[in-house]
Amino acid sequence: MEGLAVAWGMLIGSVIGFLLAVSVVIGALVCLKCRANLRTGTSVSASQRITAASAAESDSNLGQDSPRSSEWSNMSMWLEALKKKTVVSACGIPKYNYGDIKKATCDFTTAIGQGAFGPVFKAQMSTGDTFAVKVLAADSRQGQHEFLAEVLLLARLHHNNLVNLMGYAAEMEQLMLLYNYMSNGSLDSHLHDDNQVPLSWDLRVAIALDVARGLEYLHYGAVPPVVHRDIKSSNILLDQSMKAKVADFGLSRHDKIKSRSSDIRGTFGYVDPEYVVTRIFTKKCDVYSFGVLLFELITGRNPQQGLMEYVEFATVDAAGKLGWEEIVDIHLNGEFDIQELAQVADLAYRCVSDVSRKRPSMRNIVQTLSSILMKRRSAKKPQQTPTTAAEETYIEIDLIEKQDALIER
Repeated sequence: MEGLAVAWGMLIGSVIGFLLAVSVVIGALVCLKCRANLRTGTSVSASQRITAASAAESDSNLGQDSPRSSEWSNMSMWLEALKKKTVVSACGIPKYNYGDIKKATCDFTTAIGQGAFGPVFKAQMSTGDTFAVKVLAADSRQGQHEFLAEVLLLARLHHNNLVNLMGYAAEMEQLMLLYNYMSNGSLDSHLHDDNQVPLSWDLRVAIALDVARGLEYLHYGAVPPVVHRDIKSSNILLDQSMKAKVADFGLSRHDKIKSRSSDIRGTFGYVDPEYVVTRIFTKKCDVYSFGVLLFELITGRNPQQGLMEYVEFATVDAAGKLGWEEIVDIHLNGEFDIQELAQVADLAYRCVSDVSRKRPSMRNIVQTLSSILMKRRSAKKPQQTPTTAAEETYIEIDLIEKQDALIER
């Protein structure tokens, strides 16, 4: 009997032990599942919050001018960061001392211009470098957005036909941008200042191509693409070799896949009428402004002098073709190629079409202007055998195509 009792005791103990082990395993599994559900719920909740925030962010774009991307979404944070010594590694643009700039500009007495951002001064640095310094006007609230736009965009945009941002200053409650000094000033001054020697026709076409190449890079070489939004003659600067560079990126914005709605920004006369109506800016807004600039080069008039009304006068169909010769700048004294004039004017007229989709792309514009210059060079060469002339033409075309390919990359 005693042995039977011991056996029963061992059996009961084994059963109880087994049940306890099963209970522990089940409890552990339940805990793990609850913990997993908690994590999943947190993840979903975070995802939902991100989606909701993105939707709210997208909605907040409507009717506003400044982008709500990570670059501009917290302007005060970026401005504070720009004042720190370590910001050079963040944006890649050197930071200059306010005192050094003050000394280089002779206490800000070397004014060379005035823009929407503020006054511009010539600075002769102790290093031997010569800069143009744009100083944000104290009463310019929008200037803070423009200051950030230029620093953040030009830190990553580099092209022969864009001005180079060489540095900035952000201290003493002053915001400044430092550029390479462009010794020949703006295109505006050469076209409209009586004290300047009139630009030749050949140089005007070359300048147009320089500007077009700069815009082509913004539209197709930059990632993501950039819309300049303020192309005008005063924003085209000329270096010592009269090579043109696009300047002033304060209003520039990324060209997203989805059209962007904004307040109307730009300069009267250069602004795309379709943009004014729809409040949506695209690359074709720059194309329209470039068309106006082409007509400014042709006529020597700016939009404030009734430029586009003057152009419409030439489009009156009296004899079956456009009379572009009637509106050419009188300062050219008739020294221009009539065929080139017709090609450039026709290109400009297509650029200012009221319907944006009918306008050419900046890539098409570069190809057209390049072709005009290539034909001019070929015509000026001495007579050659057909084979030699053909070979040189193929070489020029190949060089242009390679240059375009490099810009696109």
